[in-house]
Amino acid sequence: MYNNLPSNQPTMPNPALQPHGKTTKVAQPTVRHPSPVPPRPNQPRKSHPPIPSSIKKKKDNRWLWVMLIGFVGTVISIMGVLFLGIMMVYSNGILPGVSVSGISLGGLSEQEAVTLLNSEWDTIVLRGGIRPWAVDPATLGITMDARATAKRAHALGRSSGNPLNAIFGHLAVSPIVTINNDVAIAEFQRIAEQVNIPPTDAGVGFENGKAVATPPQNGFSLDVNATVQQFTQSIQSGTNLGEIQLMMVEIAPAISDSSAIVAQAQALLSNPLDIKVFDPVTGDAIYWSLMPSDWSQWLTVTADSNSAIGLALNANPDAVRTFLEQQANTVLDSTRKLDLDAGVQSIVNAIQRGDPTQGFVQVKHQERIHTVQPGESITSIAWDYGIPYLYIQNLNDGIGGVSVGQQIKIPPADIFLTETVNPNKRVIVSISNQTVKVYENNQLKWDWIGSTGIPDSPTWTGVYQILSHVDNAYAANWDLYMPNFMGVYQPVPGADFTNGFHGFPTRGGGQLLWENNLGSKVTYGCILLSNTNIQQLYDWAEDGVVVEIQA
Repeated sequence: MYNNLPSNQPTMPNPALQPHGKTTKVAQPTVRHPSPVPPRPNQPRKSHPPIPSSIKKKKDNRWLWVMLIGFVGTVISIMGVLFLGIMMVYSNGILPGVSVSGISLGGLSEQEAVTLLNSEWDTIVLRGGIRPWAVDPATLGITMDARATAKRAHALGRSSGNPLNAIFGHLAVSPIVTINNDVAIAEFQRIAEQVNIPPTDAGVGFENGKAVATPPQNGFSLDVNATVQQFTQSIQSGTNLGEIQLMMVEIAPAISDSSAIVAQAQALLSNPLDIKVFDPVTGDAIYWSLMPSDWSQWLTVTADSNSAIGLALNANPDAVRTFLEQQANTVLDSTRKLDLDAGVQSIVNAIQRGDPTQGFVQVKHQERIHTVQPGESITSIAWDYGIPYLYIQNLNDGIGGVSVGQQIKIPPADIFLTETVNPNKRVIVSISNQTVKVYENNQLKWDWIGSTGIPDSPTWTGVYQILSHVDNAYAANWDLYMPNFMGVYQPVPGADFTNGFHGFPTRGGGQLLWENNLGSKVTYGCILLSNTNIQQLYDWAEDGVVVEIQA
């Protein structure tokens, strides 16, 4: 058996073919190897240095750059295709990113944009006042050229503007508008009346009859010129065509501290409110009193340039009137009412003076109806009512007589009280007693003997007033000079003579009459007093003092 070995391999002897106990030496073939460079004694073998990592990365980044360039190229290609596609789609319409003052016009034709602008831009919202509200642009003098604006929007991204923004972003078109400044100013001046808020001064509030300070508050006023300027710029720039910001100016109150008026109000409310209700016909008076918790609600505080603190306490006249009307309906009968106008003013004045105890209201009388009884005549009826009969005749169309059961009108009992009444003074004349009694503050001041008219020319009963003062009056009908004459009433309506008080008259250059007739009916309708007494009364009784003449 033979082994075919390559010639350069050594042939190993087969032990089985060798004689037992003998060893055959086989020559070893010589194998030649490259001779290595013998190492230097005691030095290690050198190894090759490793490849730097940066060189490896550069090799890797080359592929990343290739990929990135390919991706960008692809995106640009896609964008280009997309851009061309959008331009083709919107060839006749406004590009998708275009708007006019918040109104999107993308995809619309010019005519569609005109229609949309005219329908959408029909109101402008005003902001900055106490509340926003919408107005018609035309009232502010604003007119939009919708067709020219739509044409400008269609051109955006084509012949003007950035096409990419017009397609993928947002481009706002400034509207083409005209503004009439005169109309705008006039309208904003009108609007100012609605939005202006006056400042509130520090004042006084009232809780359970106690005065408490109320804080001041700033006010606001519309600056018309600044608003017109701001809104003109906004409209023309198209930044916000649908809104206008009102330019409000803050106004500080004139009075920021009300502590002084609070103290004044508290002092005023330390007393009840007393209202004297006086009937000059009867001479009676009653008082209506209100506790501070009730009448404090009438108080108001107003600005007063004459006051050191700039404020003044007042009473609300409407509240006072309401109270008086309610009281009158409860207390008075149908023949009497209150002089409301004068009464309200009197109470308001008393509160302003700081003296709530001086309110005064006068009772007024109304016409009455009398049914004629058996035995009565116009004269007797007039005497009983205290009205000269000619006044009753005039009120009843000049009737000459009356019949039983007939109803006639009687003038108000206070028909002759035409002057301001002084409730603290009163003169009472008694025809039956021939006396004159003078009262002041409900106290008898003087009690005198006097004389009234003769039966043919009587002194008429009734309630009258002192009308005039004449040092020495002349009565032409009787050729009499009457010292210290005080007129009381006209017995004949519209006549040029008056009955009244006087001292002893003179006639014919000095003849003194009736000096010894006091206490008897001797005059022609006047009331006679001694010269001493008439001088006292003349000096004491001013015009308006009530004179009551009793039967």
